[in-house]
Amino acid sequence: MHTERKNAIRRAVIDTASRLFYKQGYANTGINQIIEESGVVKSSVYTAFRTKEDILMAYLEKAGAETDRALQAAADQKDMPEEKVLAVFDFLIGLVQQDGYYGCQFQNIISEIPLDAERVIGQIRKQKDNVRRLFADILGPAGKAELADQLYLLFDGALIANKVYKAVWPVQTAKDLAFEMLDRYEY
Repeated sequence: MHTERKNAIRRAVIDTASRLFYKQGYANTGINQIIEESGVVKSSVYTAFRTKEDILMAYLEKAGAETDRALQAAADQKDMPEEKVLAVFDFLIGLVQQDGYYGCQFQNIISEIPLDAERVIGQIRKQKDNVRRLFADILGPAGKAELADQLYLLFDGALIANKVYKAVWPVQTAKDLAFEMLDRYEY
């Protein structure tokens, strides 16, 4: 029972913090707001998480796992490597058009934190490396894993440009460039 209660508290705090961090930013979200909106008493929050950064780490871990699953699921809908890569970009096109989309969670956080926040930067880098690895795993069987970093840069650049322009064209353009790049190679 104690473990179940502790897990329920952690979930409530992480779910609340996830919503707040994503919508209003890490710096603009105070620990007291998380406590109030989660409905968890302060002492329980501090038993589950020592610091606000610990809550942020849990948010990034959760968001990373969800992102990895979604990107893999998009790729898994297709058979050929080129199709799998383009399916990942199609997923992004759909994502950026959703109501309540405020940009890439990881890019949002990295732009807010100090340069010496190594623990947080490491977690963000881990998620971004997972995207690079996904492209490498897709293209590896076709002998084109070296394109993974180029595709990753298109992917991440498209997300930044989407946030700047609040339009789908950057992601569509990145997909078109990925197609052209992949089309140069025979599979």
